[in-house]
Amino acid sequence: MAGQKISAPKGVSEYVPSRSNSFEFVRDSLIAPAKLAGYQLIELPVFEDTELFTRGVGESTDVVSKEMYTFEDRGGRSITLRPEGTAGVVRAVIEHGLDRGQLPVKVWYSGQFFRAERPQAGRYRQFYQVGIEAIGLDDPAIDAEVIAIADAGFKAIGLKQYRLEITSLGDAESRAAHRIDLVKFISTLTLDEATAARAGINPLRLFDDKREEMRKAMSEAPLLINYLNEDSRQQFEQVQKYLDALGIAYVINPRMVRGLDYYTGTAFEFVHELLGAQSGIGGGGRYDGLMERLGGQSLSGIGFGLGVDRALLAAEAEGAIGNDAFVSDLFIIPLGEAAKVKALAIASILRAHGKTVEIAFGDRALKGAMKGADKSGATHVIVLGESEISSGTVELKVMKSGHTFSVKIDSLLEAL
Repeated sequence: MAGQKISAPKGVSEYVPSRSNSFEFVRDSLIAPAKLAGYQLIELPVFEDTELFTRGVGESTDVVSKEMYTFEDRGGRSITLRPEGTAGVVRAVIEHGLDRGQLPVKVWYSGQFFRAERPQAGRYRQFYQVGIEAIGLDDPAIDAEVIAIADAGFKAIGLKQYRLEITSLGDAESRAAHRIDLVKFISTLTLDEATAARAGINPLRLFDDKREEMRKAMSEAPLLINYLNEDSRQQFEQVQKYLDALGIAYVINPRMVRGLDYYTGTAFEFVHELLGAQSGIGGGGRYDGLMERLGGQSLSGIGFGLGVDRALLAAEAEGAIGNDAFVSDLFIIPLGEAAKVKALAIASILRAHGKTVEIAFGDRALKGAMKGADKSGATHVIVLGESEISSGTVELKVMKSGHTFSVKIDSLLEAL
């Protein structure tokens, strides 16, 4: 009796051929500009000590208070599947002493992240991100470069219908001055118990509340950007100057606070016009104090996280990318056991030189194997039988044109 079919958990994004080819293209294109700017790979665990996120991300955030996958391991330790990337990177930089060497530390990462959210288009419980972090220097030019790297990634996948929103969340002095007036304003509002508790920890969180009644209630709230001291104001102006010099268009959004408590100074988000409610395709900002909070030096950092899932949806919505078919350089059809041995040898040599080569396995008849070659997306096909092996020559078929010409087996690499 056959077992019952098992499906993937609800809210998980999966990518199978041929859409996985588009996913791979988007992921690799988003991170390519970072590699060109000298960022190096950092590979981290998908689960961490829960305290890393409660202390680093902030207990008042929805991410920590509502959305984390947290469990107790066999040793009685509280473990959480990573909901975001920055805290783990900072933990690793401290643990491995990267902050004691050349600054800034410049790293990139990619992989799965996890949040217990209500699944909908573009909002998943397991989602994919690429990100970068530049840790160790507080320089507005780095802020501009980080934003430019993200912008270049989106342009690389063909996106056009998006906008960059920026703001400044100020330094500690600016936020303290703003907090006084913001708390006074919030005290005039009627809040439910949970919202009041969140505001008590970090009143800025109310700007991030997506409920329409809260958006309306906060419409007249004092804005942090109007409380920037001279240093914060000058830094923000410098970031804008560099973005202008780079030709990167942006709009200032004074209500942006981002969803994580560690952000300070420059903050930014990329928003796509065609994705509806889940319009954010990536964002980030500067974080002063996070390293110190996690037991490290008092060093500033800045970074971003770009959503691969949403960037792919945006590219599909714009028609910038389709379900790209897999393409191989050569499809070999062996006729008989001796031909199969020869086919494996030919494929091995060509693959060693970077060619993508497939073999028709299963001893299919020639007609069926040719149908398989056609469906495979191969650009060239050869049939390999006793006569081809003995003569050392094959007929190389160009699938697009149907043209066939004779090629020495030893010259296949050059012919391809």
